Amino acid sequence: MAAQPRHIPLRSCVVCRAKLPKRDLVRVVMTPGGDCIVDETGKHAGRGAYVCRQEACWQAVAKSGRLARALRETVSDASRARLQEYGAALPSERRRA
Repeated sequence: MAAQPRHIPLRSCVVCRAKLPKRDLVRVVMTPGGDCIVDETGKHAGRGAYVCRQEACWQAVAKSGRLARALRETVSDASRARLQEYGAALPSERRRA
């Protein structure tokens, strides 16, 4: 008897709406204390939203209100600056298989 393929959870990027495996996206969390942080582990407490690992999506998420809507909370200017910094270190284009 063949083993069933393992279920891979999919999530959508809040900017480009691409559906990708959860591990291929970065989770951004609004902590209970009201701080917006990048959650590489996916384990932090709080409401989360997912963003692609490409610079263009991170630049857009820092400028637009999409992240604030997804997190249902206002994102501070300091948090936006941290998100832009994080995004600047990512590749500028997504590689497609």
